[in-house]
Amino acid sequence: MLSEKEKTTLLTLSRRTLEAHFHGKTILPFFCVSGELGQPRGAFVTLHKQGDLRGCIGRMESPAPLYQTIQQMTIAAAFEDPRFNPVEPDELNFLHIEISVLSPRTVLDDLSKIHVGQHGLSVSKGLNRGVLLPQVAYDHHWDSQTFLSQTCVKAGLPPDAWEKGGLRIEIFSAEVFGEKE
Repeated sequence: MLSEKEKTTLLTLSRRTLEAHFHGKTILPFFCVSGELGQPRGAFVTLHKQGDLRGCIGRMESPAPLYQTIQQMTIAAAFEDPRFNPVEPDELNFLHIEISVLSPRTVLDDLSKIHVGQHGLSVSKGLNRGVLLPQVAYDHHWDSQTFLSQTCVKAGLPPDAWEKGGLRIEIFSAEVFGEKE
């Protein structure tokens, strides 16, 4: 669990990294690497603009310290999410940053163990892989079966692929926090 100070530090770092990018610097130097911020952790950075998704990129696992992962994923969410055009400088004041720091994944052996709003899902079969964060199912009011189906779709698989077997299904949790709107 991150402290409130660590959460605030990561949100500030993400915002300043984004601002610095528009001034010709992609990654700001950061020197406080104590505690959880210096540990390798998977994380996602999600950008919303006036309540709408504007970009979301992350890593399930990262060899880099958490603070570096947040910086890298901030830039990726703003400029590399293939679903959106890159963020423009005039959008900066309208963006809301949300960070999801991930727990390690666990292989799911019993579908009844999925807790919507608490767990995120990762499904994979061959080269197909899809991930949905815990807040996605919660925000859409999905039950666990719909959550599984939508994660399969995200992986490029049929929605009922989870019923047919042969999938690797993993659960994880996320500590989710964001800037005040």
